[in-house]
Amino acid sequence: MKKRNIAIFASGNGTNALRLIEYFKNHREVAVGLVVCNSNKAGVIDVARQHNVPVSIINKTLLANNGFMTSLLKLYDIDFIVLAGFLLLVPPFLIKAFDRKMINIHPALLPRHGGKGMFGLAVHQQVIDEKDAETGITIHYVNEVYDQGKVVFQARCPVEKKESAEKLQKKVQELEHKHLPEWTEKLVLQTRFL
Repeated sequence: MKKRNIAIFASGNGTNALRLIEYFKNHREVAVGLVVCNSNKAGVIDVARQHNVPVSIINKTLLANNGFMTSLLKLYDIDFIVLAGFLLLVPPFLIKAFDRKMINIHPALLPRHGGKGMFGLAVHQQVIDEKDAETGITIHYVNEVYDQGKVVFQARCPVEKKESAEKLQKKVQELEHKHLPEWTEKLVLQTRFL
């Protein structure tokens, strides 16, 4: 039986990419087939290479190039895309081609604290500044607007008084690492019926 291949789009250290690669390493039906990254200095490149996952380093121009991206994803037989800390806006042609086959993980409870520039410590600092009682993660389908696709899943954790953005980030990352692999699996395996 042919495995379903996932492409992970990432821009940073690759902690979520690592969890996904490890989770699907010996999976019978799903494999991580490609990591796409928009920074040649990102830690995710080393993560992918250490696990023998092919890497494609792109820029905004290549991402916007329909022919290039379509050929790249075809070459690696990609069925599903996971954005895991990917900071560029995905172009409409890719969103259309991967309708309900592309998800993003966001480190806050959308619709709060989403949109352009809302990543990394900036998100957690805003949660603290606005005195939210809780925060968490949102897994959602990707559409043409940052962080506005249909929500698939949310997990929550409390925001303690006097909590630092760094400490909050660690708590939220634990939720990401726990839930992203299993929800990716669930959605990828469902996709064949859509």
